Amino acid sequence: MALQQLTLMDKYITVVLGFLLIGIPVAFISPTTGELREQPFIPLFYASIGGIIAVIIYSGYQGKKAKQKANRERRRKFK
Repeated sequence: MALQQLTLMDKYITVVLGFLLIGIPVAFISPTTGELREQPFIPLFYASIGGIIAVIIYSGYQGKKAKQKANRERRRKFK
């Protein structure tokens, strides 16, 4: 059950990461005309970068917790 929740969460994280990656060019290119903006949306750019960093840190934390749980289960089996 925990593995299914982990994969479902990974799918959500991948979708969020995709939106954040799309937000970076949108900060500099106007979606309506396709031209470079005179004044780029700097807060959108930095929010996307911060979100990407947060997703990477969270997924690393999640992987670390899953590895610790697997090690705990393995130690319990061999005792």
